[in-house]
Amino acid sequence: MRPSEITEVLNRPISQELLARDVTRLAYVAEDGTPRAIPIAFAWNGSEVVMCTPPNAPKLAALRANPAVALTIDTEVHPPMILLVRGRAELDPVDGIPDEYLQANSSYVMTPEQRVTWEAEVRSLYADGMVRIVVTPTWAKLIDFETTLPSAVDELLRAREERRRA
Repeated sequence: MRPSEITEVLNRPISQELLARDVTRLAYVAEDGTPRAIPIAFAWNGSEVVMCTPPNAPKLAALRANPAVALTIDTEVHPPMILLVRGRAELDPVDGIPDEYLQANSSYVMTPEQRVTWEAEVRSLYADGMVRIVVTPTWAKLIDFETTLPSAVDELLRAREERRRA
């Protein structure tokens, strides 16, 4: 996919709505060669998806060995809205708590006092820092079941239309 095509998909209003959510599913290949798909909090900074994890997370070794990843961000209603993204994970160890981690967790409803307690607990737990998993999209597709469909369904619809015309 050309960068302009990726940008066009990601700039659609529904894509922007999905990119404002707080959980994605990260798919990668584990060190044992089997697939993994995990829910993980994320933040979109306008050009990259940023996820944060502890420096001892098993997924980091797997991502170092094979940085190819896929992300799914979707809704729970029918018909679902689905944003699919592919890219390569870049690992960025940081001291302290990355702003993206706090941003990704900012939608949780807490009183101001609860937020202060939560943030203090997070800073204590991740005293050795975190690792930012940064994915720059190299491919993107939006499926909203109104203007865009999964490619297999789109293909079936075209074939049915051709049969009706014949």
